[in-house]
Amino acid sequence: MSTARRLHHTLEEYLSVEEHGDLRHEYLDGEIYAMAGGTPEHAALAARMLLELAPKLPACTALTSDLRVRIEATGLSTYPDASFVCGPAERSATDRTAITNPTVLIEVTSPSTEDYDRGDKLSHYQQIPSLRAILVVSHAAPRITAVERVGDTWRTTDYRAGERVALSAPAVELEVDAVYRALAGLAGAAS
Repeated sequence: MSTARRLHHTLEEYLSVEEHGDLRHEYLDGEIYAMAGGTPEHAALAARMLLELAPKLPACTALTSDLRVRIEATGLSTYPDASFVCGPAERSATDRTAITNPTVLIEVTSPSTEDYDRGDKLSHYQQIPSLRAILVVSHAAPRITAVERVGDTWRTTDYRAGERVALSAPAVELEVDAVYRALAGLAGAAS
């Protein structure tokens, strides 16, 4: 009978993997998880979210998926598809290349990540004190889920084709259709 041994990695080991490797990974509770590469559609939706929101949030800094976010309360280190920091960025004391105070986070789902993005990962994100909104962009259909902090609770609203996403803090609106127009240039590219 063989016994599988589970490896436990320190945060320092994880940071070394990130510094010297070509792939991105998430880190939680001593486990290092490889993050899947995105499709052209995934990349287009993430880019379009930045393009749509950046002019509407001029006091905020728009950040791509190259930036790691550390959730100090839960220990998760991850790479959201896009984020905004409104005010000075605060770096993690344990990971100087990660920020800890995003205001808005954006995740574009994929078939393999949708349950995680809308479940456990969302729960981790909700532990960030500075966070005001999480926007989950569906890969499968024109649908943006806005999860907003309202006082001490979180409110979830789904927006579909023909509708406008309306956030209260930061106060910003965007059209669902404008985001999904990013896919028009990719039609037929998969053949």
